[in-house]
Amino acid sequence: MSLWGMSLPWRRAPVAALASPLTVLVAAATALLACFLAASAVLISSSAGAAATDYESGITCPDAYGPVFSRAALTPETAAAVTDTVRRQAAAHGFPQPVASMFVGILTRSSFGPATGRKVMLGYRDQGLEHLQQLAGNGAPGLWIGDDLTRFSPVKPGDPAQLRGTDVAPVAGVYRALSVPPPRWWCSQQNNATVYVYADDPLSTIVFASDEKTYLDTLAAMKLRGTTLHISFYLDPPRTPAQARDYLNRSTVLIEAVRADLERQGLGDVVAMTRPFERSTQIAEQAGSNVLVSILPLAGISVLVGLGGIVTVALQWYQRRYPQVRLLAARGAGPWALGGFAVAELGLPILAGGLAGIALARFSLPLYAPPAHLDASPQLVAAGLAGAVLLIALALLAVVVALRTHREFQVGRVPGKARRWRLLAVVPWELVTAGVAVLGWTRLSGYGASSRMGSPLPQIDPLALTYPVFVVLTAGLLSARVAWLLLRVSHRLRIWSRPSLQLAIRRLAGARAPVTGVLVIGVLAIGTLAAGNGIAAGQHGALDSKSGALVGAVTRVDVETKVGLAGAAALPESLRSTSTLVGQTSGTGSLVLVVDPATFADDAYLGDLRDRVRALLPALRAPAPGGLPALRIGHTASQSADLPGLPPAVTVADLPWFPLLGGSPGYVVSRDALTPAQITALTNWTLLSTAPADQVSSALAAAGLSQANRVSQGGALDALPFYVVEWSFSFVSLLGGVLGVVAVLGLLVAVEVRRRQNALAGALVLRMGMGLRSLFGSHLIELGALAGLAALAGVGCGLTVATLAVPGFDPVRWLAPRPALPDQTGFVLAVVATGLAVVLLAGWLAVRSVRTARTAELLRG
Repeated sequence: MSLWGMSLPWRRAPVAALASPLTVLVAAATALLACFLAASAVLISSSAGAAATDYESGITCPDAYGPVFSRAALTPETAAAVTDTVRRQAAAHGFPQPVASMFVGILTRSSFGPATGRKVMLGYRDQGLEHLQQLAGNGAPGLWIGDDLTRFSPVKPGDPAQLRGTDVAPVAGVYRALSVPPPRWWCSQQNNATVYVYADDPLSTIVFASDEKTYLDTLAAMKLRGTTLHISFYLDPPRTPAQARDYLNRSTVLIEAVRADLERQGLGDVVAMTRPFERSTQIAEQAGSNVLVSILPLAGISVLVGLGGIVTVALQWYQRRYPQVRLLAARGAGPWALGGFAVAELGLPILAGGLAGIALARFSLPLYAPPAHLDASPQLVAAGLAGAVLLIALALLAVVVALRTHREFQVGRVPGKARRWRLLAVVPWELVTAGVAVLGWTRLSGYGASSRMGSPLPQIDPLALTYPVFVVLTAGLLSARVAWLLLRVSHRLRIWSRPSLQLAIRRLAGARAPVTGVLVIGVLAIGTLAAGNGIAAGQHGALDSKSGALVGAVTRVDVETKVGLAGAAALPESLRSTSTLVGQTSGTGSLVLVVDPATFADDAYLGDLRDRVRALLPALRAPAPGGLPALRIGHTASQSADLPGLPPAVTVADLPWFPLLGGSPGYVVSRDALTPAQITALTNWTLLSTAPADQVSSALAAAGLSQANRVSQGGALDALPFYVVEWSFSFVSLLGGVLGVVAVLGLLVAVEVRRRQNALAGALVLRMGMGLRSLFGSHLIELGALAGLAALAGVGCGLTVATLAVPGFDPVRWLAPRPALPDQTGFVLAVVATGLAVVLLAGWLAVRSVRTARTAELLRG
């Protein structure tokens, strides 16, 4: 044959592949999944690092991203020199205009018009008045005072002012006093710009100078020689660890330039020069690396499974194209040429599937990764890694076909080697995976220890995070081992009275290798999906429940005593339907909460205790002989029933945790069971509300009510340790879903590989009198047994592992309630429905080949 004739099959190979569309589809899908997993592992770790950077930026003061220059007790002249130096060097190094703050206090014997004998603090901050709510002002230079003082004294702009008995600039305006915590722009100056209300001095205020000159002149008039200086920069929040690291590098350069400039002026290290965001940058980088380290073994396993799918595709192609391969080998084509023939036929589908997998990994990133900004660098790394996997897949296709043809047409079959390969099936691999799982479990026991020691992130141990997967893998291998042994002895079974069942068992026994392979992947897929989904959901629920129990509601704020006393001061109208008031008292070792039974169950955070607490609250109203009815929380042997200033507690019920108390020992009593005198004796009152913190704060301020210690559920706990585990197991869930697709494809490939055998056997049994419906039922029994065993083992093992692992991954174990696995009924139903659909589809494909087969041609072939 001419060279042109010899090259003809290779040239027509891409078109010839269309003769088996299922093979083309499976090849493309397998390449897509392998490249998708390789790319997604890089992308999700990069997204985790970027999301951690966003989180750290959100909880860090907005002027702490760059360098900070600060010192207490500087002379005004030195403070002015340092400020000028920082401004000059910042402009030379591409930084925005710095914001300087100066404060001094506490200044006694201060007077403002009719308000005399006050204690105040004096301060100035660049652009400060622009970030205050101005209530009154005349635009003239002078001092601005907070309305926390004017509410009690009729001070107005233009009134004379004295600080420490010295006449200074007059009152220039009145501003809305900042509450705790202040707006984010003032975050770094909270200790200086907000007033902490003390019982002996409720009228203190912060006095702001309208400009820097007024501040310095005021210090000179009072002959004060010390001021606190703080200089910082408002940079754009960093979105990625790389951007945060760039800020740190630029900050270092600026710090060195300022230090050198100050040394030339003879000031030396007169101020402290720090980079506050350095620790946050390290935490964000660690979060990204923790996620990468935790998912790397799983990603490696999944890519290997994908490449194993390529091997299956290669073997299926070889079996389907065997007549043509044998003809080409007889005409002189070598193994590598035949391997190239397989690449020529399936290369384009694999290439297209791989490129689609890379694109899918990038554009579906929001579906499986935390929302974050990605730099170009990780995207290029992900594409490069996926491209390498794609090249390996093409090479693997060629190598498998080449080795198979070499063994069959050049050296013949070697029984010894085949026996050596069969010995691998005897090795108890499940003992190895079980050992790794046990090791991971021992590492998991100390998972949350670092968070108790103050570390913001628990140190990630890859074995701890892969423990659930290795447990599921062990279950899969055990299931496969049992199925293999049962199929080996199934030839002894004789139940021809039930031909559908007998034929199903014979077909399973005749394909032990693919059956066990699909079973392992199916158990691993379903179990991994169950464990990953359960642990991620459990971690999300743990953050919600723990922060809710710690805060007590969406928002918590301490209010004045008159608010807690009925009728003394009414809550603002906007808060009455969303808030409840809780009194607190202590003194006998137990904290006592006094709740309003009419509103508490609706507005406080109770989680899964809501129905139980709602049922118990009426019992707290009824009088109890010998004491006061109470709910006992976190009961310990040493917990006393004596209540401070109240009758002894008569326990109505025990609860494991309660809002504000967590799991600490305490009692909860009803306001309705107390006398007016007992209620009046309570001096600590807390407002719990389902409204956002800003809304609560604005409503209280508009009503002229003081507030302190405002806390919101979203910021009560450092959520990053919870997020790291949730992000890691979101990838585990993704891995389980992908492996599920691989298992389905493997099942369909197994049906396709046996298409001719199924057609011939099916046509013969139909000729022998079996009905088509019975044959379809036989295939459903075969495939249903395989899918059912995979689903049963996967769901059972995955949910069991998740139930045990959810408390183990708790990074804040000292805080109640204990996290638990959420309800998984929907997941189980979804697995059952998907399994039924796959079994019906595969059974229909198997029977279709029988219906369209011609028995004579099958026998002749």
